[in-house]
Amino acid sequence: MRGTAFLLCGDWHRAEDLVQTAFTKLYTRWNRVARHEALDPYVRQALIRTYIDDGRRGWWRRERPQETPIDRAGMPVSADDRLVLMRALAEVPPRQRAVLVLRYWEDMSIEETAAVLSCSPGTVKSQAARGLDTLRTLMSHPVTAE
Repeated sequence: MRGTAFLLCGDWHRAEDLVQTAFTKLYTRWNRVARHEALDPYVRQALIRTYIDDGRRGWWRRERPQETPIDRAGMPVSADDRLVLMRALAEVPPRQRAVLVLRYWEDMSIEETAAVLSCSPGTVKSQAARGLDTLRTLMSHPVTAE
């Protein structure tokens, strides 16, 4: 869950907070959970919803310190592709990022992703297409860390 949360938000500390909040939601609703043997989908859905809700609240957007300069530089000379991908993924809008993480990291089907996000399969397809376009654009102009 922590890895999924990190892919959503791009910050290990915030990822731990999201996972803790998701498990707290599970704990407070334990008596209402029908199938205790299938908790992963429930916690994953709580994690995604917590991430999206936190983005709506705006507390995270007040201040975002930058490790890198605001100027976009050319392609990094010896950067690790994974780090470049993570930085680009952090710039993708939250809903699109949630779809990308569920579809391509968690390897969920379109229908499973739609169920987790409480939307239609068409929305998942369009958000995935837009997210991949955004990711491709960001990957073609990566930000370097120095």
